[in-house]
Amino acid sequence: MNHSSPERFLNEEQRSLELSGHVGFDSLPCQLVNKLVARGFCFNILCVGETGIGKSTLMSTLFGRTFENEEASHYEEEVRLRSQTYDLQENTVKLKLTIVHTAGFGDQINNEESYKPILDHIDAQFEKYLEEELKIKRSLFNYDDPRIHVCLYFISPNGHSLKALDLITMKKLESKVNLIPVIGKADIISKNDLKNLKRNIMNELLSYGVQIYQFPTEDEDVAEINSSINNCFPFAVVGSTDDVKIGNRMVKGRMYPWGAVQVENEDHCDLVKLREMLLRVNMEDLREQTHSRHYELFRRCKLEEMGFKDTDPDSQSFSLQETYEAKRKELIRELQHKEESMRQMFVNKVKETEAELKEKEKELQERFEQLKRLHHEEKKSLEEKRRELEEEMNAFNRRKVAADTLMGQALQGCSQQPLKKDKDKKK
Repeated sequence: MNHSSPERFLNEEQRSLELSGHVGFDSLPCQLVNKLVARGFCFNILCVGETGIGKSTLMSTLFGRTFENEEASHYEEEVRLRSQTYDLQENTVKLKLTIVHTAGFGDQINNEESYKPILDHIDAQFEKYLEEELKIKRSLFNYDDPRIHVCLYFISPNGHSLKALDLITMKKLESKVNLIPVIGKADIISKNDLKNLKRNIMNELLSYGVQIYQFPTEDEDVAEINSSINNCFPFAVVGSTDDVKIGNRMVKGRMYPWGAVQVENEDHCDLVKLREMLLRVNMEDLREQTHSRHYELFRRCKLEEMGFKDTDPDSQSFSLQETYEAKRKELIRELQHKEESMRQMFVNKVKETEAELKEKEKELQERFEQLKRLHHEEKKSLEEKRRELEEEMNAFNRRKVAADTLMGQALQGCSQQPLKKDKDKKK
């Protein structure tokens, strides 16, 4: 009997069949949309920038509500990341929004390692997701994604270009997160200065090879708008939750003696462009880029550290159990080697301590003998002085007795002489 091999079916061309009637799987996108809407979405924003540059205010302006946030001090000893999560709803779509602020960034005298807590936080969120992914019983569908989807890097409008801290930090962040540079408080400089600042910033980013997020242009529906917005980096933004009166209407803005800045006026700042690109047009692409690019890079490095590796198409597929056992044996060998090293180190330390104690004991014994000799010599000297003192006291007492005897005899002789003179007178 001639059996058909599986390779034959794999090599056959796929055939396209026309349906004779309506089947119903064209409703699959609607089913997926309904399921996602019922579940809700997660979006996590990391705001990096100096204290007082307007990060919290911009977040409140972007989402049209006031987010409570603890005011940061300029005297933080180190960079601290503060995360706050909010449940938002627009029509029927629910969004779990997490905003992460970097308190104390750029406030220290030595800012060389200010970026490390930020990188550690991003890696920690990747690690949480990977741990959930590798669980035996996992529920990724209902798992709230903690990974950072976009980083808004706030650049100070003071100055003519980027600071060294900005370049170093953005270079470190480019492979970890979707990076979007923004100029905070852009209303404090003139339009010409702002234009020059934007040009200088982009030239420096290009010169140092810093890769920022580019809005996708593959989709025809958004290709035109994204292409035009890609030329607007960095966004010059102004945040405000206050209402100001312009003519007969109230708008969000800032009032100055010379006039008002309308935050939603594209002639005044790029807030509307940022909101459109960040939330309305490209939010899903930011989430997808985080998963497919940045998280995959982290996951690949982690799995390679654990001993897993991909195989070539021509080679045999690897066994998960064999890889686990090989890694386990390797770790056991490393553990045994470390244990032996620690044991040898402990033995050497004990020997060194014993030698030090013996040396100390010897020194103490010599000191004791020395003190003992000194004590004996001092005792002998005191005994000699005591004998000399006793001899002096005895000699003194003998002299005193002799002196008392002579004094008594002299007094007796003096008392008898007047009596003799009186007798002679009577005669």
